[in-house]
Amino acid sequence: MKYAGALFIMTAAVFWGLTGGIADVLMEKGWSAGVISFYRGAVGLICALGWFLLKPRKNRPRSKSLFGWAVLAGIGVAGNFTLYFLSIEASSIAVAAILMYTAPIFVLLSSFLLGMEKSSWLKWGCIASVLTGIVLLTGAYKSGGAAVTPAGALTGLGAGLSYALFIFGFKKSSAKGSAPATLTIAFLAFCAILFVYMDIPEAASVLTSGDLPLFILLGLIGAGLSFALYIYGIKRTAPTTASIIAMVEPVTASLFGVLILEDSLSLIQSVGMGIILITITLLSFKQADE
Repeated sequence: MKYAGALFIMTAAVFWGLTGGIADVLMEKGWSAGVISFYRGAVGLICALGWFLLKPRKNRPRSKSLFGWAVLAGIGVAGNFTLYFLSIEASSIAVAAILMYTAPIFVLLSSFLLGMEKSSWLKWGCIASVLTGIVLLTGAYKSGGAAVTPAGALTGLGAGLSYALFIFGFKKSSAKGSAPATLTIAFLAFCAILFVYMDIPEAASVLTSGDLPLFILLGLIGAGLSFALYIYGIKRTAPTTASIIAMVEPVTASLFGVLILEDSLSLIQSVGMGIILITITLLSFKQADE
């Protein structure tokens, strides 16, 4: 199909956007962000392992360095999932999704520091523009108190930083082996980290609760199917096209929050959101051209 790649990426982005809404529903039911995050990754691990076992010989890791980079990606995923849900809990889905979407800025800054990318006035302008958008979105400019709590803003930005770490680790590891092997190792690391962090008795109670199907759905669309669809899609889509389609994720999350969960955004917050979305898309165009 001519547009199969774009369709795969769009579907994955919609799934990721809906994940925040499902997590918000589960948190309203009293489940903690750590437990919700663990089940999202655990179901993702089962899916990744199944994908790996379809062709075990072809997918078998052939480089020792793959393990290190994949574990780094797993640390990034653990931070991203957990901090994203904590940001939703402390602010709203719309704010958390947009703050997480600042991940390319963290990738850009780390590339500057590591000498992997040359700086330019345009790129620094994009960074300044995103910072302006963050200030407007969070209400940090208000002397009488921000529209978003410091916890909501910091965990949202932390989710973006963690996502950038995942992107970096995944790119390095997948260059040395197959995507199924990388995802399996990354999700194994993820589950090990969250197992230590989460409330184990609470996690065990999920298995006998009526919310178990919702947890499974969260994992399927938020980690299992979505990651596979995105990887298949990115192989068949130009980077510039993929960057535009990826905007579906924060838009979906924001619409879910506003229309279904009745979250609200002020005009200034909406302007800040628009500045971030437009700037990140322009930056993605620039990097793809380079």
